Amino acid sequence: MSEKRVDESWKDKVETEKETVVKETVVKETVVKETVVNEDSSSASQMEEFPEPTFSVFISSLAMQALIALGEIENPITNKKETEPEQAKYLIDTISMIQEKTKNNLTEEEAKIIDQILYELRMKYVAGLNKG
Repeated sequence: MSEKRVDESWKDKVETEKETVVKETVVKETVVKETVVNEDSSSASQMEEFPEPTFSVFISSLAMQALIALGEIENPITNKKETEPEQAKYLIDTISMIQEKTKNNLTEEEAKIIDQILYELRMKYVAGLNKG
């Protein structure tokens, strides 16, 4: 009887392929983990840039939007001073509505801030209408 010859070199090839796949998987997992960590840290740094949410900061942010719409401040997206009177009026009316709804619930300082902001925005709005 003749002896059977078995080619077992395929086992080495399979083992090499397995090691390659495992290494690639580890590399991919590491890249994903590093990306997530970097995104988390950038989110954390972005959160640190925002001021504490207060009534005054909220009203001020609406006022800044109104000033942009009045053409008093450059639009940060277009880097141009643009006039949008309808949007400015909407924002001024929104601040006025907030003032009315929060009447007697604001601190003295908050009430002064909203009064001053509304006065200044209304004056700038009227001046803008008189220009055009």
